[in-house]
Amino acid sequence: MCLGCREMKPKTDLIRTVKSPEGNISFDMTGKKPGRGAYICHDRDCFDRTIKSKALSRVFKMQIPENTMQELQKQLENKETINGS
Repeated sequence: MCLGCREMKPKTDLIRTVKSPEGNISFDMTGKKPGRGAYICHDRDCFDRTIKSKALSRVFKMQIPENTMQELQKQLENKETINGS
């Protein structure tokens, strides 16, 4: 389920966001990184809703630094550019 739009979708339509055992937050494009995962649509609007609602902070039980959120946003924009979205 996407944290932004709260819709159930196939895993292939979602991006896994992972909190590593060391506490680092990143996108997991392979779906195989160790750690706690949460899913977001490939859609920028869903990512923005996730930020606004602080859903990632709740799921990972930590305050996510602004620079980490900006880095995730850049990665999402790059992925959208590559996929032609």
